Amino acid sequence: MNSVIRKSWPVAILATAILFAAENGAKPSYEQMEQFLKTAKVLKIKDLSTGIAHTQRATLADDKMQHDAHIQNIDEAKAVFQGDRGTEMNFRDTWKFNVAAYRLGLILGLDMIPPSVERKIGGKDSAVTWWVDDSMMEIDRQKKKLESPDRDAWNREMHVVRVFDQLIYNTDRNLQNLVITTDWRIWMIDHTRAFRMSHDLENSKNLSLCERRLLSKMKELDRSTLQSKLHTWVGNPEIDGLLARRDAIVNFFDKEAAAKGEAMVYYELPPRE
Repeated sequence: MNSVIRKSWPVAILATAILFAAENGAKPSYEQMEQFLKTAKVLKIKDLSTGIAHTQRATLADDKMQHDAHIQNIDEAKAVFQGDRGTEMNFRDTWKFNVAAYRLGLILGLDMIPPSVERKIGGKDSAVTWWVDDSMMEIDRQKKKLESPDRDAWNREMHVVRVFDQLIYNTDRNLQNLVITTDWRIWMIDHTRAFRMSHDLENSKNLSLCERRLLSKMKELDRSTLQSKLHTWVGNPEIDGLLARRDAIVNFFDKEAAAKGEAMVYYELPPRE
């Protein structure tokens, strides 16, 4: 992971761990970030006025670094929920899905979701996620009419976002939970309304191209792996839905490739430095 990110709310990634870099000559790895999030002392914490409820910003520190984290402890379930999208059955809005999305991203080899861990903060079970530094929300990018200097690279990352959101059935991807760093990398944050039980895709019209390695990793997904890696934060009905949607995504792109040719459907995304 090359740079680190900032954002006014939800999520978080460690940007410049100055003390850590000075002592170790390198930015922390995801594993080191996770350990920091789990164990660092909470110096201060405050509620955030933007975004959804139960959102806080905390400053954490250990003997190597100090950095902010996003804290989210929302955990709601409703048999029937009436929202902007209409009526939704078996509604869930939970911090647990932030952690699950990050863990699933690791399984899929994605370097586009900031580390998020489970930790008790203020007596409440919470998702604690690296604060995203040196970035802007997508809503701000659009307001300022800014464009990536490499439009092709931008589009390739956006296709990954769209495929991942269909896989996890994310019902709340919006202009405030995509953040863009100064090097024009896209980061996906805030997945509390994902991992629906539906076996159908949320909107197949959002699919057009697919990154080859992502498709390969999706094909490798199996129930045993998902239950082993994600069972703490998602249940079997959510895993059933995810696997059914995976099958639908794979079938969709198989048909597209057969009709248009693989070169018109699949592409490769260079690894981040």
